[in-house]
Amino acid sequence: MEPETRTLSAAVREHLRQLCLHEFPCGTGSWVSLVDKELLKFVKLEELVLSANQIKEIDTTNLPPTLKVLELYGNKIGSMECLCRHPPPRLQHLGLGHNKLLGPLESLHVTSDHWPNLVSLDLSFNNLTDLQNMVAGLQTLKHLRLLLLQGNPLALMPHYRGFTIDNLARLCVLDDITVASSEKHLFRGLSHSEDLLAPEAQLLVTVGNLRGVLDSSVLDPEPGPQGPFITYNYYVTYDFVEDEEGEGSQYGGVLAEIIKPPSSLEQLGEDILEDIIEDVEESLESGLASLSESGEMEESIVSGASEPLPRSTDSAEELAKLRPLLDPRLCPSPGTVLFSTVPKPWSDVIPCNYEMQHTLKDLVPLKAFLLSGTVVTVVEEKILSWPVEQPSSSDSPLAAKKGKGEKDKKEKEKDKKDKKGKDKAGKGEKEPPKAQKGGKKQKELPKELRQDPPILRVLGSSPVVLEPLLAGEPFVSTVCNFGVIRTLEADRLTLNRDAKKNKKGKKAALEVKSKTKMPAAPVCENDYQPEPLTVEIQIQLIQWRSTEEALRGLVM
Repeated sequence: MEPETRTLSAAVREHLRQLCLHEFPCGTGSWVSLVDKELLKFVKLEELVLSANQIKEIDTTNLPPTLKVLELYGNKIGSMECLCRHPPPRLQHLGLGHNKLLGPLESLHVTSDHWPNLVSLDLSFNNLTDLQNMVAGLQTLKHLRLLLLQGNPLALMPHYRGFTIDNLARLCVLDDITVASSEKHLFRGLSHSEDLLAPEAQLLVTVGNLRGVLDSSVLDPEPGPQGPFITYNYYVTYDFVEDEEGEGSQYGGVLAEIIKPPSSLEQLGEDILEDIIEDVEESLESGLASLSESGEMEESIVSGASEPLPRSTDSAEELAKLRPLLDPRLCPSPGTVLFSTVPKPWSDVIPCNYEMQHTLKDLVPLKAFLLSGTVVTVVEEKILSWPVEQPSSSDSPLAAKKGKGEKDKKEKEKDKKDKKGKDKAGKGEKEPPKAQKGGKKQKELPKELRQDPPILRVLGSSPVVLEPLLAGEPFVSTVCNFGVIRTLEADRLTLNRDAKKNKKGKKAALEVKSKTKMPAAPVCENDYQPEPLTVEIQIQLIQWRSTEEALRGLVM
C-alpha cells in the first residue's frame, strides 16, 4: 500500500503546483469560495482539488462520501473543525497546506476519530505552534505514512524532526524526506524527554570577512595641533526579530550591540523632527560660502549624505544625532532589533569574527520574519577628536605672584649668560648651537581628547532571503555584494602610505615622489580592477541530528 500512496501524493502535489501557476485555477474566471450541494451529484467522485481559492470554511455534508483525495492547498481555512463535522469516511489524503490554521486546538482535529483511513496529510505552511499535542493527535492515525509540517512555527524547533520521527514509528516520509531506519535509530528515546524540550527556536548568525572597503582616512588632510584628529571604524549590521516572550538580557555578549534610536528622539513626532532638522540645515547653509573659500569644509558622511558640512562642533553634534534617523538602513524595521559587529579599523580584509545565537520563544513572529528576510548593512563610523583645553595657571593670584618672582630670576640669569657669551666671543670661542625645539620627533597626540558623536555613513545595504529556512534548508549562506566603492585615487594614496610605513620601501617611495610628484603606487588606470564591497554572512537554523546531540544541547 505504501508505494501506491507515495505515487498518489506526488501526483496530487504536482497537479497542485500546476494549478497555482494560474490566476484563475478553476477555469471559471473567478475564485471558488463556497462548496454547495451540487457537488453531491458526482456520486463516484474520488479526487477533489480546490487549491488556490478563497475558501474559508467547508460544509462537509456537501462532499461526496466516495472522496479519497481532498486537496485544499492555498485557501483561507482558519480551522479544521469545519471538516470534522461530517468528514468523508474513505479519505486517504487531506491537503491543507498554505492555509490559516492557528492555535493549539487544531491537534484535536487530526485524530482517528475523524480520519480513520488517512494515509497522507499536508499541514505545511500554516501557523501551528504546539508540536507535542499535534504529534499526540497524529499518533492515533494508524495508517499515516506521509506527513508535511514544514513551514509551521513548530518546525523551527531544534527537536522537531527527531521528536516527530520517534513518536510516529510508522511514518515513511516527513517533509518530502524519506525516514530511514538509521534516522529512526539516531532519534530513539527522544520522545521520553518531552518535558525537557522547550518550545523555542535557535538560530546562529555568523559574519565573516568584510572586503573591498574604501580607506577614507587617506582622503583627509593632516591634522593640525588643534585637531581634529579623525579615526575611522567599520562594522556590519543586520536586523533580527525581537522576541517579546524572551528575556532582554539574553544578548549580553561582547560581540553584539543592540542599536536603538535615542529615547529622546523616539518621542519626537515626525513634524517636530523635520522642523529641527530644517533649522539645523539652514544654519549650516549660511556658512557654506565663506567656508568653501577658506578650504575649511569637509564632505558629510552622515548616513550616506553628500552635502558639505562646516566644522562647527555644536551644529555637527546636533546633526550627527538627527541624521541617522533619516536613513532607514540605520534603523531596524518594526518588530526587529538591529545587531552590530564590533567596529574595527580599516584593512584590506576586515575579519568580523562575529557569532551570535538567537533563542526565540515567540515562533509566529519568527516565521513572519523569515518570510520577509533580513537586511545586511555595512557602516563606516567617523569620529572627530579635539584637544581638551587646559585651564591657564596665570588666572589665579598666587600663580601671578609666583610668576613675577620667576620672571625676575630668569632676567638675572639671562644677563649673566649674555655677559658670558660676550667674553667667549672676545676670545674667539663659539657658542654651541642650541638644540632645535622638538627635534625630528613626530607629532604626539594630546593626552586628553574629547570626541564628537560618531558620524555614520552607509557604504552598502542588501536584503538576505531567509525563506529557505522555512522550507527545510539547514542554513542560508551568502556573500553580500554591494558593488565597487573604492576609487583609483584612494587606492594610490593607500598604497603610498603603506609603502612609507614599510622601512625598506620608505626611501624609494620618497625618491619617486620627489621626481614624479606622484604617489609611489603601482596602480595603473588601465589595469585597475578594484574589489567590490562584500561581506560573508550565514544564518543557520539549529536542528538536532540525534538524541545524544539533543540531550547535550539541553545540558548546555
